[in-house]
Amino acid sequence: FACYLWSADNLSWLGIDGGLGLVSKIGVAFTVAVMGGIGINTAHEMGHKKTELERWLAKITLAQTFYGHFYIEHNRGHHVRVATPEDPASSRFGESFWTFLPRSVWGSLKSSWELEKTRMQRLGKSTWSIHNDVLNAWLMSVVLFGALIAIFGPVVIPFLIIQAVYGFSLLETVNYLEHYGLMRQKTASGRYERCAPAH
Repeated sequence: FACYLWSADNLSWLGIDGGLGLVSKIGVAFTVAVMGGIGINTAHEMGHKKTELERWLAKITLAQTFYGHFYIEHNRGHHVRVATPEDPASSRFGESFWTFLPRSVWGSLKSSWELEKTRMQRLGKSTWSIHNDVLNAWLMSVVLFGALIAIFGPVVIPFLIIQAVYGFSLLETVNYLEHYGLMRQKTASGRYERCAPAH
């Protein structure tokens, strides 16, 4: 519906002469982005479930923000490395949000790819297989975005980009605040101490 509002030239049935103005279009994009950001949190919870259906629903929910790799990185990367320098989603003491954001986005993407590549090799399958959870999550986004562009035209591309970037930036804002400055110390064995309430 948001794509329709963004692309429509005649919204007289809503009492609007012509289509939406630029400010209204941006408002629609940010409103949908907030829903996408909340959706990432919902996907985060479903990604922890044992049921295959709920885990697939997590990836489907992440399709809106083109952030399907979060499904892999959060569960198999972040949970293991939280509050360590190896975790891209743990903000460092004194680090600004604007320094953290690109480090977390690109670091999480790279980490998820490496984790899934290792899993696929362990299973004896090609990294470029449909069984690669990063690829099949991204494929869901490609199908969703492709269908919306096919239906409403290329005019919706800016809308799709704005809502996706702002949506996953909301998740990264939560990561920044939740983990700011937390650092697990290394034990005598060279491993990091276990997560405790302090972390």
